[in-house]
Amino acid sequence: MALIVQKFGGSSVSDAEKIKHVAARILEAQAQGNDICVVVSAMGDTTDDLVDLADSVSSKRENREMDMLLTAGERISMSLLAMAIQEQGGKAKSFTGYQAGISTDSDHGSARISKIEPVRVREALNAGEIAIVAGFQGFSFETGDVTTLGRGGSDTTAVALASALNADVCEIYSDVDGVYTADPRIVPRARKLAQIDIESMLELSSSGAKILYIRAVEFARRHGVPLRVRSTFSVDSGTLVYTTKPGEEMEEPVVSGVTTDDTQSKITIIGLPDIPGKAAEVFQIVAEAGVNIDMIVQNSSSQDTQLSDISITLPHSERPKIVEALRAKQAEVGFEGVSYDDEIGKLSIVGAGMKTSSGVSAKLFGALARAGINIEMISTSEIRVSVITRASQLKDATRAVHTAFELDAADTAIIYAGTGR
Repeated sequence: MALIVQKFGGSSVSDAEKIKHVAARILEAQAQGNDICVVVSAMGDTTDDLVDLADSVSSKRENREMDMLLTAGERISMSLLAMAIQEQGGKAKSFTGYQAGISTDSDHGSARISKIEPVRVREALNAGEIAIVAGFQGFSFETGDVTTLGRGGSDTTAVALASALNADVCEIYSDVDGVYTADPRIVPRARKLAQIDIESMLELSSSGAKILYIRAVEFARRHGVPLRVRSTFSVDSGTLVYTTKPGEEMEEPVVSGVTTDDTQSKITIIGLPDIPGKAAEVFQIVAEAGVNIDMIVQNSSSQDTQLSDISITLPHSERPKIVEALRAKQAEVGFEGVSYDDEIGKLSIVGAGMKTSSGVSAKLFGALARAGINIEMISTSEIRVSVITRASQLKDATRAVHTAFELDAADTAIIYAGTGR
């Protein structure tokens, strides 16, 4: 008998028929002799609808009240799924994040899990019941308030519960059959991976792959939780994301996947004096604004002017705040100006095999050159190479690189529900 934590995203429980389908899948897994704990997201676009509703009644939303509002979506899903399981002859009990023993800090909107004590979840499992937990939420004992975990919070809930329950595997269900070598909406002949190491999955998630959120992958790596990514709408075995290599396997592929990210902006600090400490002043401004930078490129200074430019990339949503903060300190720091570009796209190739393979960069840049794609910035790690291009060229660049690394499959990938989650 295995203990399995299953997580179902919004597209998997978007209406009554899909909820009944998920209930049947859960009961089938239990009938195979497994103990099942389920984590659910809000139905379909419920979270977005609640945000729009809040916008319609308030221009100054308090984060505490937003957390109270948004956690309602997952509570709806968990109770309806429990009812559907009971209707089909099963035993199920639903739990909020608080009832499931998920303790967090008090950072509303992006709280981090500090401790999990799933006492009631264990009691339900020991009683032969299916435990259903609302994803995305927890409880701060410091303030006595409900909190939400931020983007990808339900994935994080599932992995954290799997760790606390010492589960055999955490299964993440969405509307595609697993982890692909590229987004099948961009590259229709992307190939499904049977398995991938967690380090490569972490790089894919951080570089724009939306199938698993980075916080959940980080938690799985830290606590040794094996993940399996599957589709709610097929019986495909999906993709195993492993922390310890299973059995005797061949060497890792040179490149496991190609990812894209069109949600970033580029900011350039122009005419920065090329003297010690000036770059530190710029990045102190960014740090005080609470923004995480993705890529950094500094141009060599001119011998005539002794001035250089620094370009950084960061999420679109953070760009206005950073530009305003930099311009406010422009005279104090002594640079000439700030410019920004919202029409960029990031392409990344990821693979553990890149550490021991030569010629990867040459093949990447050669493929982009043949496709007429200009490169504006480059960033590398042991198992990743990322480039910035024009957003308008991002899809063409992805397809060209995917083909160059021989990742194309013979058949077109299937997308069951059309949302990717």
